[in-house]
Amino acid sequence: MSGEVRVNVLGLLAAMGAGICFSVIDVVFKFFSGDYPLYQMVLIRSVVAMVVLLAVFVPLEGGVQVLRTRQPRLHMARSFAVLCANLFFFTGLAVMPLAEAVAIAFATPLIVTALSVLFLRERVGPWRWGAVFVGFLGVLVIMQPGTEAFQPAAVLPLLGACGYASLHVLTRRAGGADRGATLTFYPLLAFLVVSALVGLTLGDGRLAGSDSAALDFILRAWRWPEPEHWKFFLAMGVAGSVGGYLTAQAYRLCEAGLVAPFEYIAMPMAVLWGVLIFGEWPDRAVWAGSGLIIGAGLVSVWRETRRGRTPTRPRPRSQS
Repeated sequence: MSGEVRVNVLGLLAAMGAGICFSVIDVVFKFFSGDYPLYQMVLIRSVVAMVVLLAVFVPLEGGVQVLRTRQPRLHMARSFAVLCANLFFFTGLAVMPLAEAVAIAFATPLIVTALSVLFLRERVGPWRWGAVFVGFLGVLVIMQPGTEAFQPAAVLPLLGACGYASLHVLTRRAGGADRGATLTFYPLLAFLVVSALVGLTLGDGRLAGSDSAALDFILRAWRWPEPEHWKFFLAMGVAGSVGGYLTAQAYRLCEAGLVAPFEYIAMPMAVLWGVLIFGEWPDRAVWAGSGLIIGAGLVSVWRETRRGRTPTRPRPRSQS
């Protein structure tokens, strides 16, 4: 196996591992969305994830000096993108079936493909552009706009997908300049700061009581978690740290348009969790739309890898 192929395989395995980790986070958020507010769960997850990052991944990559960066503005943009993505996606997740919300969020790889052309100057062939078209057709099949089945809340995971796609493209732009631990640290720091501020200013629940389930999820009063719930929050935090690190590694090792479709492993995981935990079996529209989205992504990767084109990656720059 050549060095280039080995790097690509490691990147794709990292993307699949991240998809599994994030499916754990999704199911915990949805399961407790009726009990705890969004930003309280974000804060708990972020504290645990930061401890894991600093205790495990930072030492593996050379110590605290790897957290220094020459691209502070880029990391601020990445942090803003992921903050918006989490707000929209998890709010939608709280009021929608798990598999449906995750399926709509799978627009992320399609948006990544388009943004990678605009901002990263990556070359995308006609097969991949065709996949983008078919994939978005799948999103429309799931959302069913213009029909009685359309839920306005379905727009939320789509907006979340735009935020996640922006995060991935910005991560790709950071590329070889920063380590995976560095790329993971700054969004986690942003989560800690923002969620703590929300807790201090709105944690008393004085703005709660809205008729909107989505707004109530954001503005509900904070409360101390039940003892039996801590193990789930700890699992969510560990999954967040590992998933964030694996995502950063995947997008710094491989071309953005190549990595993104391998995150589709989260779809069968969402169906499994939805059936086993929430008793939600996806309807035909979700199955059909998911098939279009996932099939489009996999066909585009198959076509591009058959061409044997060498992915364009930025050259790593030394840290100082």
